[in-house]
Amino acid sequence: MTKSLPLAGQVALIPLTALGLRAHKGGAVAVALAIEAGEPRVLVSGTLETSAAGDRLSLEPYRVAAEMPRDPQGQASAEAAAAVAEGRRRQDQIAAGSLQGLVRQLEDAGGSPVVAALLVNRAGWVTDLLSYSLAWPEHAAVADGLAVREALRFACGQCAVEVAELDEKSLPELASKTLGLSGDEIDARLKALGEAVARPWRKEQKLACVAAWVAIAGRR
Repeated sequence: MTKSLPLAGQVALIPLTALGLRAHKGGAVAVALAIEAGEPRVLVSGTLETSAAGDRLSLEPYRVAAEMPRDPQGQASAEAAAAVAEGRRRQDQIAAGSLQGLVRQLEDAGGSPVVAALLVNRAGWVTDLLSYSLAWPEHAAVADGLAVREALRFACGQCAVEVAELDEKSLPELASKTLGLSGDEIDARLKALGEAVARPWRKEQKLACVAAWVAIAGRR
C-alpha cells in the first residue's frame, strides 16, 4: 500500500511529476515528487508491491527454482523453468496493479507521473537469469532482485509511464550536476523534504526521491 501525504490546498494541476523507484525484495520504495514554482515537493512516499503475502513464488521465483531438482545434465529442469515463468507472471501483474493504484492516487491530486526513475545497478549484463541463479547459491538473490526491476518495467509499460534508468552508484554525481547543488546541499534539501513525509524516510526513500528529482529536472 502507498501512503499519501497531505496536500496543502487544492492543486488544479501538477505540471511536473516524477516517480522514483528503488527495488528491494518483494517490491520497491516509491517516491512521487512534483516541481511546483521551481521547488520539489514529495506527494507520495510508499511501496509498490511485486509479490503477494504468503506467495513465495512471486517473492523469490529464482530462489524457488534453484532449490528444485535439476535435469540429468545439471541444468534447470522444465519444472523449474515453468515455476520461474509463473512467478514472473505473478510479479508483473501485481506490480501493474500496484502502480495503477498509485497513478490513480496522483491523478486525484491533479497530475500523474510523466516519468519513472528506476534505480539500477551494474548487474544488468545478466540475461539468462535462471542459469545465472543456478551457478552459485548467492546468485539466486541477485536474479530475484533483477526480476523485481523487470516487473517494475512491465508495470510502467502497462500504465504508459516512461522509464528512465539511473545507475544508483553514480546518482550522487549526476544529481549534483543536474540540480546544480553540492552533495551537502542535496542532503539538506532531502532532510527538509522528509520532515513532511510519513515515516520511514531512510536512505532508500532518499535515493528514490533524488532519482525522481533528477529525472524531472532534466525535463524542464
